[in-house]
Amino acid sequence: MADPLGFFRTHSSMSAPGRYAGLYDGLPRDVAALSRIIQGVMVHLYWAGAYGLQVPDERREELQLRSTERRLKRILELDGRPLSVPRDPERRVIGICRDYALMLASILRHQGVPARARCGFGRYFLPNHYEDHWVCEYWSAAEGRWVLVDPQLDELQREKLSLSFDPLDAPRDQFVVAGEGWRLCRAGEADPDAFGIADMHGLWFVRGNVVRDVAALNRVELLPWDCWGIIDARDEELSADDLAVLDRVAELAGGDVPEWEALRRLYEGDARLRVPGSITSYTGAGPQIVDLTAIGVGDQGPGTQV
Repeated sequence: MADPLGFFRTHSSMSAPGRYAGLYDGLPRDVAALSRIIQGVMVHLYWAGAYGLQVPDERREELQLRSTERRLKRILELDGRPLSVPRDPERRVIGICRDYALMLASILRHQGVPARARCGFGRYFLPNHYEDHWVCEYWSAAEGRWVLVDPQLDELQREKLSLSFDPLDAPRDQFVVAGEGWRLCRAGEADPDAFGIADMHGLWFVRGNVVRDVAALNRVELLPWDCWGIIDARDEELSADDLAVLDRVAELAGGDVPEWEALRRLYEGDARLRVPGSITSYTGAGPQIVDLTAIGVGDQGPGTQV
């Protein structure tokens, strides 16, 4: 892969707007304005109460919308106006952090800007805690660097969190990508039990986010509860080689990924990391087996482009 930036200008099956691509025409090209647009059409499930919204049980199914195309379809079902028109909270699609990140990446890719979703941990939600979280990373040609953006954090959330930084350029010690989280835990520099969400925490949780981040860096942006390969292994089942592979991919994916081609080769060549044709999704209704090949995602062997 001679052009990593070109790779991230190109849509994945998850980020492609499909038949709804016309919704992106005429949208602004600055990240601040795009983030506000996304905030105006989506509401985070766990922040809904702050906007006076009680989410009906049947609408929680919107969390299972993996692809941007399906999410855009639902946005229009709830309110058919252009994306640039902010909706009342009850007419916004229900999502989580991954969905904000993926939609921003989708719009930026449509505009020709290299962008990718990143899975990791936010340090700005709870004191002394690394909260399970996703953000978007885009390439700033003017600055020659990858910039982390948290498009979920609108004015209300920023105020409630008392942020000390600009979420449009999040510091890497505030949003910790999963590979760096793994390194910190393995080196004894951070407590694995401080990483996670709700009652789920520990090194096993960090491991899952490392593999999801590696997949996202290969343009396979799955849901935070989708599991496969080495994610599903118990801690006691991991071999020395398994740990060595995790250490290596965590090292490669621990920042803005300057050795992306090496990470890509490792992902493609190792079935423990590579997303297979079917996965287990641990939904609120229980574990579900999901066939990803039907939506153009899934392992067909090393070298497959998705």
